[in-house]
Amino acid sequence: MQLNIRRWTSIGLLLALRAVSPVFALPLSAGVPAKQSANPVPVSKASKPALKASASPAANAASAAASATAPSKASIPGGVTVPPDQLIQYLNQSINLYHQTTIQQQIATQPQEQLLLYDNRQLATQSVQLAFQFARAQLDILSAEPAAAPAAKAAASGSKQYDSLRQMLASIDKNLEDTQAEQDGDARELATTSGKKRAQLQSTIAELQGEIALGEARRDAVRSMLEFVGSSATTGLSANVLRSEIDALASSIPAASAATNTSAQSHSAQPFSLNDGKSAPSNLWDLFADLFGLSSKLHTVNSMIADTNALEQTSNGLRAPFIGRLRDLSTQGDALAAQADTAAPSQLIQERQQLDAIAAQFRQLATAVIPLSKQRVLLNLYQKNLGSWRDVIYSRYKSDARGLGYRLGALAILFAVVWGLSELWRRGVYRYIREPRRRSQFLLVRKLTFWFVIFVIVVLTFASKLGSFVTFAGLLTAGLAVALQNVLVSMVGYFFLIGKFGIRVGDRIEVNNISGEVIDIGLVRFHLMELGAGATPTGRVVAFSNSVVFQASSGLFKHIPGASFAWHEVTVSLPRSADFGAIKKNLLGAVENVLRDYHDQIESVYRQMEKTGILMSDRGLRPKLELHMTTGGIDATIRYPVDLQHASDIDARVSRELLNALERDTQLQTPEGPAIHLKTDVPATAPTG
Repeated sequence: MQLNIRRWTSIGLLLALRAVSPVFALPLSAGVPAKQSANPVPVSKASKPALKASASPAANAASAAASATAPSKASIPGGVTVPPDQLIQYLNQSINLYHQTTIQQQIATQPQEQLLLYDNRQLATQSVQLAFQFARAQLDILSAEPAAAPAAKAAASGSKQYDSLRQMLASIDKNLEDTQAEQDGDARELATTSGKKRAQLQSTIAELQGEIALGEARRDAVRSMLEFVGSSATTGLSANVLRSEIDALASSIPAASAATNTSAQSHSAQPFSLNDGKSAPSNLWDLFADLFGLSSKLHTVNSMIADTNALEQTSNGLRAPFIGRLRDLSTQGDALAAQADTAAPSQLIQERQQLDAIAAQFRQLATAVIPLSKQRVLLNLYQKNLGSWRDVIYSRYKSDARGLGYRLGALAILFAVVWGLSELWRRGVYRYIREPRRRSQFLLVRKLTFWFVIFVIVVLTFASKLGSFVTFAGLLTAGLAVALQNVLVSMVGYFFLIGKFGIRVGDRIEVNNISGEVIDIGLVRFHLMELGAGATPTGRVVAFSNSVVFQASSGLFKHIPGASFAWHEVTVSLPRSADFGAIKKNLLGAVENVLRDYHDQIESVYRQMEKTGILMSDRGLRPKLELHMTTGGIDATIRYPVDLQHASDIDARVSRELLNALERDTQLQTPEGPAIHLKTDVPATAPTG
């Protein structure tokens, strides 16, 4: 009865082991009969014959054969350990996952993103706590590992240095054994020897003792190195060094230093509030900035997903040996359960010890693998949140890209409409305005209007509000007024120059005592072809700023619009005894006879001046005579208008007619002969006589 109770107690432990195995997805074989697993209680007296029958010699032989193949306590392998470098790499990846929440906090701008951040922060905290829990469980396994295990593992790993030291130690041990045997033989012979041979044996024994002491010292040194190499070949670092590194990593993560439950509760109790989030972009500039920001966020989230996948793969790689070992333990338990029915009473005690060893290893492995299994669930949730976050960002990215496309299309259509209106304006100017001067003015106004409208559209498109546009325009205007003061004044002067009494290409003007003909009028300055004496070109082009119209010190003089004439004068020296009536009749008549041939051109100039609103008598463009008394006689000065196109011909004919008049009238002749002085650079203001 006592043996049966022990056997069913062992079977109960095995069933308890099988009960927790589904947590780790371990396959179990049907090693225990259904009636035993359904009611594991001590058997009654009625079942004793069956037990006795099972204890027959044949059954005992089968049980002995099965027990020979069943794993004993000594054959059960120890706990699964993780190499320290992989363990440190796993912890670093878990810490990087924890630090991802700091980056997520910087890019979480929408309420939905902030909710995902709150969940990820909790998941990352619990994940890093489970990672350090697994690392500390591995430390406990390494600390509890037998001292001989590292040497056995090093030997199995095939380290060349370890093999060399082991061969050296074996050679030293053999030499010590041979030397010790030789000393023992000499000591026995010394007991039966006397005389010189005895003294020789004593010397030999003393030398052998020295060799033995030296060999023992060498053996201790080699054995110490062998133990060190055996330990470092398997772990690379001792358990104490590994513990210090894990503690250093844990000190950088406050959540890893506290207990899992306590930290999780305190973390969940932290206050959390949602802000309104970033407002929707209202202009093209905000849309461009938002698109670049969303693209950067997508890249960041994808990088986080890749890091999380790498951590999950590392965790699965660490978890695989533990799962395999748990499956082995489950298989061993099934084998022991199958032997329970046919085992002898003496074997049940051994099976109980084996089941206890399996249960102890199972608990040790479960302590290590449970954090990894929990972390796997957390990482799946974390990846799901990151995927949802990526979908949210991508949805906003598509929406902003669509809105940007619509706005750019609308802007292009608006530009096309403005350009079309500008083109209609240009064609209308060329069709309905024939005068070149007014045509150029309308085309200039069209150009300025077109670019002003384009500027306003662009500013309103990129400005978020009208207030910002007004502020921008005010600051821009103030800056331009200060930096481009002279340019702005010149641009304003341009409109004065092209006004009703302004200048145009072909006009003859005088600026700062420089006379010339206008060859170009620009928005900022105009150009003159300089004219010298006799209205002849000098070959130089002079540029003046349009702001000259606002300068009081430098005047601008021009001929009357449409009046292409100039005043010339000729001076004749006459004797003091000359008759004034004859002078006026002969000299003035000679000039009028010459100008009579150019009457039509001069009359056209007069009519043109009337059109411009300048009123003057019809005698204003006739030659005038002035007499001046001098010490040597009388100077008669005659001023007469000349058409600029025929000025040289008129001057030549006037001079010739005056000479003829002087030759015909002897009273007008002087002893020195006739003297005529022609002057063409006469001021533009003509006498009104």
